[in-house]
Amino acid sequence: MIRISASILSADFARLGEQIAEAEQGGADYIHVDVMDGMFVPNITAGPVLVNAARRSTSLPLDVHLMIEKPERYVEAFREAGADILTVHYEACPHLHRTVQRIRELGASPGVSLNPSTPLSALEEILDYVDLVLIMTVNPGFGGQKYIDTMTAKIARLRRWLDERERRPVLEVDGGLNPETAPKAARAGADIIVAGAAIFAADVPVGAAIRRLREAIALKQG
Repeated sequence: MIRISASILSADFARLGEQIAEAEQGGADYIHVDVMDGMFVPNITAGPVLVNAARRSTSLPLDVHLMIEKPERYVEAFREAGADILTVHYEACPHLHRTVQRIRELGASPGVSLNPSTPLSALEEILDYVDLVLIMTVNPGFGGQKYIDTMTAKIARLRRWLDERERRPVLEVDGGLNPETAPKAARAGADIIVAGAAIFAADVPVGAAIRRLREAIALKQG
């Protein structure tokens, strides 16, 4: 079954704990926390304080996506705040092996993310060291963007590559995913779908939005 990581970037922060609880009760598998520094991406969110608030609101794994420069400076703080998965960007991390190793030493699952224009070949030397690969299907920085259709083929290429390996990380996809586009990523081979606006800014309650997303994926896969 496709797993769903509910991105709180699109949640109502005035009701954050309540909305996280709704996502958990509605069947989300993870809570996705986007961390942005205004430098690596053109937006600013919150840091470990937000992760800690999310941690106190749910028992689900916290899937923390660090869209920041020099993430190695902050992985310990995010782990202490409650992150279970820490994903860093290939483009922001020149010493990627060292950072991934440190995340694992801290007891979290390390992940690596690629921007849309970064080729899959960038993963060649790191795949054996991570538990998750995150393919961005929008240019990161803002929620509610339109899915880049050419990323479907990229997901499929990575799926084939991972299936050829004895040890393979899970494949997560993030960006513009909704009942129309999430089935494309799922059919291409995604294991985890990240959805924000489709869950927290939908025209139905959070739980119903998650069910609608799952039903759309199941229908198109069937």
